[in-house]
Amino acid sequence: DFTGDNGVPALQQLYYDPDMDKKNVAQKWLTQAQASPQAWHFCWALLQPDKVPEIQFFGASTLHAKISRHWSDLPSGQLDSLRSQLIAQVGQFASGPKMVLTRLCVALASLVLHVLPETWPTAVPDLLCAFQTGEGVTEADGQARCLALLELLTVLPEELQSSRIPASRRSQLRSALAVDWSLVCSLFQQLLQRLDAPCPVRERVLRCVSSWLTLGIALKDSERLLESCFALLKESELFDTAVETIVSIISQPDCQRFADSLLKVVPQVLGLQEQLKKAVQDGDMETSHGICRIAVALGETHCRTLLEQVDRWQGLQALVSMIMSCTGTPGHYPVDETSSSLTLTFWYTLQDDITSLDAERQTLYLQIYRPVYFQLVDVLLQKASFPRDEDYATWSADDKEQFRTYRVDISDTLMYVYELLGPELLRNLYDKLGTLLTDTTHPSSWQDIEALLFGFQSIAETVDVSYSDVIPGLIGLIPLITANNVQLAETIMFTIGSLAEWLADHSLMLASVLPVVLHGLSNPERSVACVSALKRICRECRHDLHLHASDIMAVSQAVLVKDIHKSPQCMWIMQALGFLLSALPSDEILGKLLSLVTPHIQQLEKLANEPPSSANKLPIVHILGLLANLFSTFDLNKQSERLEVMRPVQTQPHNDHPVVVVLQQAFPLIQTILNKWLNEPEVVEAVCAAFEKSLKTLLHDFAPLVTQLCELIGQMFGAYPQASALDLTRQLVHIFGCEKDLFSPITALLELITNITISIFQLGSRDHPDVVESFMQLHTQVLRRKSDLYLSDRLDIKAVFYCGILSFKFPETPTLKATCLLFTELISHCEDIPVVREVLQEDGKLLLQTLLEAIGGQCPGSLAEHFAEVLFSVSRNCPSMLSLWLREALLPPGFPSSHLTTEHKEHFCQQILREQVSKRQMKDIVKEFALLSRGLQGTEYAASY
Repeated sequence: DFTGDNGVPALQQLYYDPDMDKKNVAQKWLTQAQASPQAWHFCWALLQPDKVPEIQFFGASTLHAKISRHWSDLPSGQLDSLRSQLIAQVGQFASGPKMVLTRLCVALASLVLHVLPETWPTAVPDLLCAFQTGEGVTEADGQARCLALLELLTVLPEELQSSRIPASRRSQLRSALAVDWSLVCSLFQQLLQRLDAPCPVRERVLRCVSSWLTLGIALKDSERLLESCFALLKESELFDTAVETIVSIISQPDCQRFADSLLKVVPQVLGLQEQLKKAVQDGDMETSHGICRIAVALGETHCRTLLEQVDRWQGLQALVSMIMSCTGTPGHYPVDETSSSLTLTFWYTLQDDITSLDAERQTLYLQIYRPVYFQLVDVLLQKASFPRDEDYATWSADDKEQFRTYRVDISDTLMYVYELLGPELLRNLYDKLGTLLTDTTHPSSWQDIEALLFGFQSIAETVDVSYSDVIPGLIGLIPLITANNVQLAETIMFTIGSLAEWLADHSLMLASVLPVVLHGLSNPERSVACVSALKRICRECRHDLHLHASDIMAVSQAVLVKDIHKSPQCMWIMQALGFLLSALPSDEILGKLLSLVTPHIQQLEKLANEPPSSANKLPIVHILGLLANLFSTFDLNKQSERLEVMRPVQTQPHNDHPVVVVLQQAFPLIQTILNKWLNEPEVVEAVCAAFEKSLKTLLHDFAPLVTQLCELIGQMFGAYPQASALDLTRQLVHIFGCEKDLFSPITALLELITNITISIFQLGSRDHPDVVESFMQLHTQVLRRKSDLYLSDRLDIKAVFYCGILSFKFPETPTLKATCLLFTELISHCEDIPVVREVLQEDGKLLLQTLLEAIGGQCPGSLAEHFAEVLFSVSRNCPSMLSLWLREALLPPGFPSSHLTTEHKEHFCQQILREQVSKRQMKDIVKEFALLSRGLQGTEYAASY
């Protein structure tokens, strides 16, 4: 029986019993109890004063659950009683416990939303009256009842926002509550202005205001309340909450309809400048941050409206000046101040709104604000400047990371401001940098130089500066900078890297900056920036680096041998050298390539001859990674495209490709390594990556290696099946699947891999979701690229089909997606591949059953779309068989879910069988069926599914 007496021990078991099984049983029973009709009665017993707060809380939660979810089973004629009891309970719990009071207020709010406005149109006035009057109420009780009323008024709009209410009804309730705003506002106003009102009461009022604003209260209806909130900014205890409330009021987009009211807010915000100034002087970061939030909220939300009041432009200009002072708050973010970062979005907004005005007003405002934006650039570069070395050394790692992110935001802002100021901005930065570097009377700090370079780099990173006449001068200034500081050196490198495209068009200037980059390569502290700059130069300027190639090669080889850089940067260096070598004259490439790779291959040979150990595994993987990254950018095809324009080029036979020559020489060594390391996934993956990256770059030039590689992959996969081997095979199929000369080795490899993977499924594939995923992807590629392979008698297509059926049972999302793609492709070939048609005729129903089981299970929404793709493929390619399979599969009661009725299933069948045109429609049908199967249709979850 579901009674209060039974509920108490169940709750005690849930809260205090250490046995999880007993807790679960208790929770299940309590959930059923809450849903039962008896809950309307036993909830009151749980709220009795003799019960502990946890039990009282459950009683209050039960009330809310019944009112919000089971309103229809409220006994007839009980509404008035329920309402009066609830009001009485809120009064009784006014002094706490707080968690019980809040839950009762939420329950009462839910009741109001059920009966407003039809049954209880005066709900809000009645509640105000009920809690503001009372005989024999002490002052303490009066304050408690006032706080209880404010709690109720706070949760009322919140319950409207969070409840599952149809949009039309929600709109009706919002309007009904907004009607009572003047009454509620008056109460708020009285409480805020009462000098004797306790701080907790006024703080709760402020929070309550923010809650009611979600109802779309007009700014003109909140003017006096807003004035009171501004007055409270003088009270330190209420400052933070007052800021939140003011920001909530003036951030309402609807305020734009009330320009007159909005214009009254501007002087109030400007009136905070003295308080802001004092806060900055006193180092009061909380106060300056709060006032800055208010100014930015007004500026960001209503910039366009204020711009349109052309005759009142001085007010906006004063606000902009105030926000500029916030941007330029003295000190370094985030250690000395936290306000400046809040303002950055405002400058985007102002710029966008000015440039979207009509021509006449745009001209006026550009005249006013172009100087402001030049001032902004100076302020931002000052804010982006590093602190003194001794101060920076005391910063925590978190402070340094926040400062780095802050500089990225400033960089984005500068790039955007460039759209407004144009080339004049670069000229401005260049003149200042030139003055700093050439003025011997006033020695400049490295921070000032770094900040100006940072400004250049921010713009050049994303903006085409090819037409700027100051870039040659900047390139000329860079060698004059003494980079005796890590941050300055890094910014020099990033600046050079950002100008790589410009250097490609002005190759004579490479001689000025390349020595700077190469000199920096030997310093591990500047690793990321130097290597990044080298890679960008080699990528963009590779056709102009012939004269510098020897220097680049020599320095790069030296730092690689000395292990100066971490592994990721070593990989970047190899990518840079791949760009460089592939653009050299063809008669020089092989010699330079061999001189580069020979030391690494010799080191690899030495390691290969040693017994396998954890100590030499990492160096082997590292060297294989170096080769993979070198080959990934070694693209002679791009060189050919350029040379065809410049001069005729002799075509080389396939086997002369330098990378092929190197790989052929290294093949026995790789074979030796694999023989010792076949069971080590990292080594196998590194070998596969080296071949895969070469394959993707060389494309058909890789042909001489295909037969050897197929044998090697077969050996690897036979000894220790790994996803990387399957992915490499997929690339081979993609590039060479249609070449007759290579048909035989690729077919043999596919057959071997398929047989091995089928045996994995037979032994239990659950521990290899990555192998299963890659296997599905491989066969999808085969069907797309070379479906003729499926005509081979030695390829067991039926077994692949059943492996796919088993893969639907996997919980991993990527594996399921890959499986869906395979079946979508497989079914589309049911006419041209006889064995596919056969297996579908034999076990199409099994496929449908498996699909439906997956759809009816706990699949995410994204997977439902992939299952729908398979169903759509069946519908398009096998419509007659689908009709038979679908109804047979859905026949068993409770399949695929106990939530589904016979009507649900029949409706689903009709929809599926009708849909052969729109894939989008099929996805919607499957999603709806998935929700029905899980009993979630019409819930909040369904809205985001």
